[in-house]
Amino acid sequence: MNIKYRLTVMSFLQFFIWGAWLITVGNYWFATKQWNGAEFGAIFSTLGLSSLFMPALTGIIADRWIAAEKLYGVLHILGGIALYCIPMANDPGTFFWIIFSAMICYMPTISLSNSIAYTILKNNQYDVVKVFPPIRVWGTIGFIVAMWLTNLSGNKASANQFYISAIAAVLLGIYSFTLPTCAPQNLIAKGASFIEMLGLKAFKLFANYKMALFFIFSMFLGAALQLTNMYGDTFLSDFSKLPEYADSIVVKYSTIIMSISQISETLFILAIPFFLKRFGIKQVMLMSMLAWVLRFALFAYGDPASGLWMIILSCIVYGMAFDFFNISGSLFIETNTDASIRSSAQGLFMMMTNGVGAIMGSAVSGYMIDTYFTHNGSKEWQSIWLAFAIYAFIIAIAFAVMFKHKHNKNEAVTLNH
Repeated sequence: MNIKYRLTVMSFLQFFIWGAWLITVGNYWFATKQWNGAEFGAIFSTLGLSSLFMPALTGIIADRWIAAEKLYGVLHILGGIALYCIPMANDPGTFFWIIFSAMICYMPTISLSNSIAYTILKNNQYDVVKVFPPIRVWGTIGFIVAMWLTNLSGNKASANQFYISAIAAVLLGIYSFTLPTCAPQNLIAKGASFIEMLGLKAFKLFANYKMALFFIFSMFLGAALQLTNMYGDTFLSDFSKLPEYADSIVVKYSTIIMSISQISETLFILAIPFFLKRFGIKQVMLMSMLAWVLRFALFAYGDPASGLWMIILSCIVYGMAFDFFNISGSLFIETNTDASIRSSAQGLFMMMTNGVGAIMGSAVSGYMIDTYFTHNGSKEWQSIWLAFAIYAFIIAIAFAVMFKHKHNKNEAVTLNH
């Protein structure tokens, strides 16, 4: 099979695993288990906690000792076993530790999948900037297919979403052992320091002003992403509490409505090479931040009737908000780091976005919503989304002022050297 098709299968399953439960776990938590909101924030913090150390650690291992595709396969098989065990939890505490185990295995595979794809494409003389986005778009399609499968099969509030995810994880784990080898670089010079021997050199990127700012703003945008994942589907499902909207399409098919966000992703991923070459990383990331402002503001004023267009437009805008940050950020790391620390640097990017950022987003938002925006068990969704929009706008202004980067139109095509 053509190597691009093989990587496409990897990308599809990588995000199918996540899409089967990430957006709908709130319905399982609140509707089926009837546990409270404060503890739900802790569940999403598992994504952040595991991303604090696992992506960087596995990146170091892949750079130094174990072929990336084999490490990737082992992590998915172990993660699949943990996902299968999640429905066995009968209390929030047990649920937390089992899903934490699953995320320890899953979260590093996101950055590892990027490193594997980049390495295999380069080894086969492909231009990564041109070839990678069409491959990565199938990851988003996998996420969409999983969301639709979960919703249309009547499992958006059932334990079956975790079984669906577990089966896909084990299949991908086995499949990854058939991929071309991505041997460790193991470029340890004679007389190398202890930090270099451990593969921690990537952390020195923080000594560079531009890279340090990039990672810091990645953290802030990572927090914004978790807000959508945590509350988007629950927000739409909550319209069922209002009699005029109880039987609306938005309530019945909330997960499918949310999947418009991922459908939009597929279009914006394919547009990334053009935008990076035309505008550069700073402008592209600034577009992402302003798109987050729109995403939240449109949710604030949308409803299943006259405001349905706002909900749909918010989902469309999400494609730019997510892709122009996550995918472009990954390509920026690939362009601006040395080959010997590239997997480690991708892990560091993952740590800042889905690690520190996710913890900050889930913890602070959970506290703020429970303390200021929840009354008699009901959430004031308009105020919640407006608060999120203001947050994203402040981040955008700060980034525009502080991040100095002169765009070189040839920069975006240097990834094949």
